[in-house]
Amino acid sequence: MPKVAFLFPGQGAQAVGMGKELYNELPAARALFDRANELLGFDLKAICFDGPAEALEATDVSQPAIYVASLAALESLKATQPDVVQSAVGAAGLSLGEYTALVFAGAIDFETGLKIVRRRGQAMQAAALATPSGMTSVLGLDEAKIDELCQSVSPVGKLWKANLLGPGNIVVSGDRAALGAVEQAATELGASRVIPLAVAGAFHSPIMNSGAESLDEVLAQTEFHATRIPVYSNVDANPHDDAASIRSKLVAQVVGSVRWEDSMRRMMADGFDTFYEIGPGRVLTGLLKRIDRKTPCTSIPAR
Repeated sequence: MPKVAFLFPGQGAQAVGMGKELYNELPAARALFDRANELLGFDLKAICFDGPAEALEATDVSQPAIYVASLAALESLKATQPDVVQSAVGAAGLSLGEYTALVFAGAIDFETGLKIVRRRGQAMQAAALATPSGMTSVLGLDEAKIDELCQSVSPVGKLWKANLLGPGNIVVSGDRAALGAVEQAATELGASRVIPLAVAGAFHSPIMNSGAESLDEVLAQTEFHATRIPVYSNVDANPHDDAASIRSKLVAQVVGSVRWEDSMRRMMADGFDTFYEIGPGRVLTGLLKRIDRKTPCTSIPAR
């Protein structure tokens, strides 16, 4: 029998129109969006369904939007293939998606998760506004070369490894001065492409310290339950277990590197051989193919 795991996307997967068909066709998905509107105090579903893109891309909006859309996609899978949902014995989520995975695994409920990700998005947005910064994708360099890159630009600014997504696919975070020096320095080290990302700030770096502190206050007041299935943490690629470890790892995730490739390799080493990406986009499916082309990953879209 296959060993099934669910993967949930993070910020950047959003697209105008996500969840609209599910809202119109599936009562369970409709209930999620309607409840989100009530709890958030603004019309999340209108932004998801009709945009504008600029509103949806704001960190404090995109995080709850992706969270709700991903859980709506999960409801569609429950309705069409309940046996697949019941067969899932592990989960992981990229950055924000880790919260969706924790909801699926029973650590928190939908409403609690929504309140946290809303606060998380607000805290990260505020930290980004406080320090002009950003993120850049660097292709073609391994982690050791990225360490060298961070060191090489240190005379002009601060740069950190942010997302280790797959072989030769690493995102760096830094202040504006450091990012201005990245392209030339990375090219000299052998990078094949350097792509600035359209994000508000240097996520998954110490520039987010104030955001982590704000999130820590919320998580300290949140009751977490033991997960019914393992959820693999972004920060160390190990499964969550008790509430204390869940809290500490979620706070560490805001300022530390997302070790997605390590998480996928750990899951495969633990016997997972069949994956489903649940939510908007197909980013995680593409990343998994680059990590291990033979391992199947089926996309369940938030259409």
